[in-house]
Amino acid sequence: MSIKADIKILVVDDMSTMRKIIKQMLKQIGFTNITEADDGATAWPLIQNGIKDGVPFEFILSDWNMPQMSGLDLLKNVRSTPGLEKLPFLMITAEAEQGNVVIAVKAGVSNFIVKPFSPETLKEKIEKIFK
Repeated sequence: MSIKADIKILVVDDMSTMRKIIKQMLKQIGFTNITEADDGATAWPLIQNGIKDGVPFEFILSDWNMPQMSGLDLLKNVRSTPGLEKLPFLMITAEAEQGNVVIAVKAGVSNFIVKPFSPETLKEKIEKIFK
């Protein structure tokens, strides 16, 4: 994989088990610099602080359905922030709802992955995003 192993990655999911699984898959693929957030509302300040501190996140993987701030709302915040319009953003969802895909694409998602997924599928999606 041509992507740097130490790119700054943010994994956002309200289920700690899912965050652990995704983090483990990312490590299996070879990534080393992974931060977790338990909701879009927790992730957003982390993203803003990263920009402010001059070490912004370089890739976000976010669940769609979360209680306080959904992955879609997080995506909209990211896309409306100067400098983050092109930040790679992978949406993770349990529903392969065609309407949701369209909504996320319109909001500027980089790619989509449906739960459950394998490390191979995750790697393929990431490689497509970073091409």
